[in-house]
Amino acid sequence: MSAAEPPVLDNRGLEPPQPFMRTLEVLDGWGPGPHRLTIINDREPLFLYPELEERGLRWTVDARPEGVYITIYTPD
Repeated sequence: MSAAEPPVLDNRGLEPPQPFMRTLEVLDGWGPGPHRLTIINDREPLFLYPELEERGLRWTVDARPEGVYITIYTPD
């Protein structure tokens, strides 16, 4: 059985702080349990990282020509 792809939140084309606010809105809706979300931004969201850290979340960053992909997940 393969793992399902995480949902994707495409924030490209939005002006700050919209990508930040959209991402937090999704994270605020998370209840208990394992979660995973991939966001795509035009630029690296440096202000998001301290917020993720404060929430105890982990993330990976993958910079690509078409955008910065960040996968956010709850710790195991």
